[in-house]
Amino acid sequence: MTAAPKQGGVGRSLAPLALALLLAPAAPAGALEVGGSTSFVRAPWKVSLTSYNTNVGQAPVEYFFTLSLDQEAGASLGALTIQQTRGADWQFPFSVDRTRAFLGVPRREGAPIPVQARFDAAARQFTLTFPEPVPPGSTFTVSLRPWSNPSQADTYLFQVVAFPAGPNPVASPVGVGTLRIYQSIDW
Repeated sequence: MTAAPKQGGVGRSLAPLALALLLAPAAPAGALEVGGSTSFVRAPWKVSLTSYNTNVGQAPVEYFFTLSLDQEAGASLGALTIQQTRGADWQFPFSVDRTRAFLGVPRREGAPIPVQARFDAAARQFTLTFPEPVPPGSTFTVSLRPWSNPSQADTYLFQVVAFPAGPNPVASPVGVGTLRIYQSIDW
């Protein structure tokens, strides 16, 4: 069996992420390691983006990104990148220190998951690392918190990429989260 080719163009700052993941715990038994790289056997393939406040400029807000790792994933999740790829407002700021993760889904939160977050404002990309990798068979949610919703109504897209825990992780594009921000109408 051959490893999937490494994905290119999924973010401009993958080198620091790869270095950070090299320091992560070794891939679990059964992880697919080929040529010194760690891959998912069954990568996560879908992301759901939920927000309960969707009007222009509304605050406080949270954007919930929910993913599921297949029981047969073959590796724990070591990191994610979430990058804004579309939307009229490219300047709305995030409160990076309030980023959190938990098992379960919004409004049915389970145990918290430790997460470390960095945000590259120029690339509009979050890099999220999990000091305790998320095990296969888990459904989990990451909450990103902007100070307020964007200042312009539009459909905002966020590309999500998963990285397995282990040496030289191979990026696995998960999908795109869609967030619709509406102009409030005063009657």
